[in-house]
Amino acid sequence: MAGSTPRLARDAFGTLPDGRAVERVVLRGAEGFEARIITFGAALQALIAPDAGGRCDDVVLGYDDLAGYLAERRMFGATVGRYANRIADARFALDGEIVQLTANNGPNALHGGPEGFDRRLWQIVDVDDGAEPAVTLAYTSADGEEGYPGRLDARLTWRLTGPTELSLEFTARTDRPTVVNLTHHSFFNLDGATAGHDILDHRLTVAATRFVAIDASAIPLPGPPRAVAGTPFDFQQASLIGARIRNDDAQLRHGRGYDHTFCLDSGGAPTFAARLEAPRSGRVLELLTDQPGLQVYSGNYLDGSIRGKAGRLYRQSDAICLEPQIWPNAPNRPDFPSPRLAPGDVYRHVTVYRFSKSERHALPG
Repeated sequence: MAGSTPRLARDAFGTLPDGRAVERVVLRGAEGFEARIITFGAALQALIAPDAGGRCDDVVLGYDDLAGYLAERRMFGATVGRYANRIADARFALDGEIVQLTANNGPNALHGGPEGFDRRLWQIVDVDDGAEPAVTLAYTSADGEEGYPGRLDARLTWRLTGPTELSLEFTARTDRPTVVNLTHHSFFNLDGATAGHDILDHRLTVAATRFVAIDASAIPLPGPPRAVAGTPFDFQQASLIGARIRNDDAQLRHGRGYDHTFCLDSGGAPTFAARLEAPRSGRVLELLTDQPGLQVYSGNYLDGSIRGKAGRLYRQSDAICLEPQIWPNAPNRPDFPSPRLAPGDVYRHVTVYRFSKSERHALPG
């Protein structure tokens, strides 16, 4: 229709020190809903969603400009790879050979190493400005990058699959056996990234009866996952995030709060994994995924040293991450879901972020 707002827009978002340009793509839905993706780290730089009264706010933490993303690695809205979460001692055996990775979390490898996918410039390879606007980005990880074997060709498509619904789809292919575990790492605050409220009053539901217990270095303990029943990790029914986060519990001490993988029943298609509800704004986020785990991280290491959007200092529990993924340290745990990818096979990961409005809210006057 003549005069209507374009569903997709592209603009510049800065320049890397080596002169390469960083672009931003904006996908527009209904009621002011927008997803803004930058090519540095294939990151979700902003996600604008309406509240129960129709007011739109950005609901993910991050930075207003490229300089913030370059200055410090905080994973805001980032694409994480080649392996999300931790691999113990930065090494694993693959087809009888020991693979040595670059350690960056004490002796362990975390989020793909010191220069993971979140620190790379991705390329826009396709855009779709139709009824479901979308952008596809690509990155090729060289054989041996951060120690990982095999050239990996990764693609990520961000698409608006509903008026206020954002979907992502990862695919990856390799020329040698390797391990792959990609995820998205947005820090959500459904009251707004600059609202000044923490997320301890958000209500969380997680469709999991088990979680992966960790040691003090956040590596999974030996043995099977633990039952959530009777623990602070039971979110089978909607519960306030802050209700039990300061309980005297060894697992909460190890994570400094919630920083654990919840075990999902994935059946090959995206199914309901979690629901997050903010009583102040009335915003609701439902997450569906086809991955076997959901890392729930309550922003425990945000310490007030980070100056984010609108100059806000991000502090502990200012946001929560809900990261669909394979379980941590799975390359060393044959009893965990396998992250192995062979030549000729395709790694796939689909996650849906579905926003709505709650009838149970108390918007400020």
